[in-house]
Amino acid sequence: MINIAVDGPSGSGKSSLAKAVAREMNILYLDTGALYRAVGYSALTRLGESFSEESVYDLLKSLKVDLIYENGVQHVYADGEDVSDRIRTQPVAMAASKVSAYPPVRAFLLDLQRDIAARNSVIMDGRDVGTVVLPHADVKIFLTARPEVRAQRRVGELEEKGIKAEFETVLQEVVQRDHNDMTRPIAPLRQAEDAILLDNSELDAEQTLQAAFEIIRSKISQ
Repeated sequence: MINIAVDGPSGSGKSSLAKAVAREMNILYLDTGALYRAVGYSALTRLGESFSEESVYDLLKSLKVDLIYENGVQHVYADGEDVSDRIRTQPVAMAASKVSAYPPVRAFLLDLQRDIAARNSVIMDGRDVGTVVLPHADVKIFLTARPEVRAQRRVGELEEKGIKAEFETVLQEVVQRDHNDMTRPIAPLRQAEDAILLDNSELDAEQTLQAAFEIIRSKISQ
């Protein structure tokens, strides 16, 4: 049994790294951000853009979020509906950032995440995995990159999907997301004291993966 925590800001490549590590090590990948996106998506679709903490708290009373692994691939369900693709939009990302600051939402999802990690070897990525969700994880990595680099990556991802995006607009969104995540009163984004910093501003995906494995091997061998 091994638990690996990967934290870091939006656009740093946490999910891509965690998925690659999971494949190589044959362990489960748990995308915590997807859970918050599912709540954010539900808030947007049910309550509209002007939702509040109180209205989301009421929403949680009837909301059911599930993670189901189908052929090794994680699917996210909200009230029995597969929303895996719909939660990957920028409006949902901003909504996820907003709801993640609400204590009731964090409590709602915390038990689900810990239960999965207690029963399986997992790699989990998010913003407070190493500090809150799995404070005793065997390996903790804090993955980051300069805001300009992360914004350019996001523009590239959108263009690959045929979506035109302005760099300056995306950069502003990245900076605002960082501010929201780092200043929220509950479980703000920060590097755990025992996490290893990995800045991949100048690294490609394969180089990032190899650097992560060096960290994992060093921790496991201790």
